[in-house]
Amino acid sequence: MKLDASRLFNVRRDEALPVALAVGFFFCVLAALMMLRPAREALGMRGGLDAVRWLFVGTAVVTLLVNPVFGLLVSRLRRMQFIAVTYLFFAASLAAFYLLIVEAPGAIGVASGQVFYVWFSVFNLFSTMVFWALMSDRFTLEQGKRFFGLISVGGTLGAIFGPWLASVLARPVGTAGLLLVSSGLLLLALVLAWAISHVQPRGDAGPAVADERERIGGGAWEGAKAVLRSRYLAGIAVYVIILAVMATFLYFTRLQMVAALGSELDARTELFARIDMLTQIATLVIQLLIAGHLMKRLGVSITLALLPLTTLLGFVGLAMVGSLAALIAFESAFRAVQRAIMRPARETLFTVLSREDKYKSKAFIDTFVYRFGDVAGAQVEGALGRLGMGVAAIASVAVPLALAWAALALWLGRAQQRAADAGPAAAPNDTHAAVILQEGAKP
Repeated sequence: MKLDASRLFNVRRDEALPVALAVGFFFCVLAALMMLRPAREALGMRGGLDAVRWLFVGTAVVTLLVNPVFGLLVSRLRRMQFIAVTYLFFAASLAAFYLLIVEAPGAIGVASGQVFYVWFSVFNLFSTMVFWALMSDRFTLEQGKRFFGLISVGGTLGAIFGPWLASVLARPVGTAGLLLVSSGLLLLALVLAWAISHVQPRGDAGPAVADERERIGGGAWEGAKAVLRSRYLAGIAVYVIILAVMATFLYFTRLQMVAALGSELDARTELFARIDMLTQIATLVIQLLIAGHLMKRLGVSITLALLPLTTLLGFVGLAMVGSLAALIAFESAFRAVQRAIMRPARETLFTVLSREDKYKSKAFIDTFVYRFGDVAGAQVEGALGRLGMGVAAIASVAVPLALAWAALALWLGRAQQRAADAGPAAAPNDTHAAVILQEGAKP
């Protein structure tokens, strides 16, 4: 029996090239990020858990300051120009950190580690945000439902490849050399971004090539203003805030359990790397087995609600068991569902918006709003920790919040479908759909 790859992956033959380019693009971005992430975690913990909470605040402030700069770039430059500026900036920053480590190794300490922690967090947010913004601009809602899950496989493979490559190259090139390797991967990602912006499937009515010659225009703060005006965008923002709060609860629970095992830097880095590896493998299994068809069959609403349900069950189980093994199982499930199922579904929410919202509003939500949720989660977790109630206190907050999160997921999915039905064939730049979303869909 002959295997029909196009049917298996929900990709038409004329769509194969842009999808393959997108898979390679995401692979390079996540490989560049994940090969440096364990070092970020270990460096951040040098000042203690309270210092990490303040690093969350610092990251939120930096993302707020960077947002109008990115918005100005989007307004003044063509699409590939502001994408190129973003990736070239981060690639150059990695080269600057490399020179600092090589030329002034004595300057590396707690303060410089905290600077790297904040910079890496901003790098993480903007690099993935720009990728998904281009995807929501390049593909329609119908296409996103079919193969955003497949595109995510590229990111997962990159997230597995990055730590592996770091382990292989750590001795021959050193930690400083890894920064240059990561920078090179970003440059390769930029080449693939250019290619995907210019490849058009036969008969595709999408606007990718034509819009490449146009500037989006508008003001630097239009993204933030749109979130305040639109109930739909505000709903996405609240969904992201709750996601960040839950992820932060889980993050600090992990830090506390790892801190209890000892203070040796290399041991912590190794444990963080193992947890990341288990998470990526679980993500890949879900993506290959079910994610490709899940959104198409269940719809965006149910798919978005799966992560809140996973979180609810996970915190209940963690409160009952409270072991490091239970935490690793919960975090692996949480990250796997988040990356393999929820993230592709959440990105389809932007396909029914205007181009300005796809880049500016998305940038504001995926960077500052997400980091605001981080800060809120860190402060709530810290307050609960001072009460001495442990994981049970966090679960008492997380469980009702997860229920509200699931209800919001169902509403967002229905609002998206109404907006798509209001315009022709779910076109990503449909102005009528954008107007409806700005006015706010009725629940």
